[in-house]
Amino acid sequence: MKFNLFSVILFAFSVLFISCSDNNDGTSDFGKLSIQLTDAPFPHDLVAEANVTIFKVDARYKGDMQLDTQAIDSTDTMVETDQGKPFVVLMENEVQVNLLELTNGVTKTLVDTDVPVGTYDLIRVYVKGINIVLTNGITYDLDVPSGSQSGIKVFIKPGLAVNGGLSSDLLLDFDVSKSFVAKGGGQDITGFNFKPVIKASNMSTAGTLKGMITEITEETSEGVEGAQVAVFIADTLNTTTFSDVDGGYMIMGLDAGSYAIEVKKEGYIMQTSEEVQINAGNKTTKDFELLME
Repeated sequence: MKFNLFSVILFAFSVLFISCSDNNDGTSDFGKLSIQLTDAPFPHDLVAEANVTIFKVDARYKGDMQLDTQAIDSTDTMVETDQGKPFVVLMENEVQVNLLELTNGVTKTLVDTDVPVGTYDLIRVYVKGINIVLTNGITYDLDVPSGSQSGIKVFIKPGLAVNGGLSSDLLLDFDVSKSFVAKGGGQDITGFNFKPVIKASNMSTAGTLKGMITEITEETSEGVEGAQVAVFIADTLNTTTFSDVDGGYMIMGLDAGSYAIEVKKEGYIMQTSEEVQINAGNKTTKDFELLME
């Protein structure tokens, strides 16, 4: 994520995670749905925290079968309707998250519950208590346009299929740099606007890219912190991340396919790699060694 005049947060609201269940009864009316949240790193040293409170998550049901309300009433699952369309309530607890802590593969589980089998094509995330804390201690409380009333709508394309007795994994990526837009310029920040951007990735059809960014110092390989890793597909920027204190990086929720990777940091020669293959449901490891300019 590139920073001009300061756009801030959200890689991460990121996460519906549905893992394999021990119950493999394909005839069951219910399957397991687990939701996790993640965030892409925000490359600005003035920001210490990007906080959000999620208090409800629901999903729009688009399956062919009719909901068995009698079966649903026997579980903790609740069903609501919006303009005649059924929404399954997945969570109604307050979860407070500093999105800047959810980077490089770190996620926060929001939901892990049974839901009716079928297809889900829309997630609504209800938020409140949005604020940014700068490193100097100044806090900016932000208005929530509609997320506290109608929820932030996150479309799943293609829809997520939940099968009987099995689990499905969905990752919600809350893009911080696009969601928190700074007012003012350069170091003179006067506040932020909250314009939430969240991407949903079906983890059964998406993969993960990870690796190490290193340099050779006195014949010893050492990790490089703060190197920008940019991922391109068809010459279009898909997403970015930054290496951690040990030089490691991880990007989750990439659709299967071939990508070009670009790694750069001030003072080093940019490194690139073409045709890096990402496979569904798997992790691809790609390491880079940087050379000083």
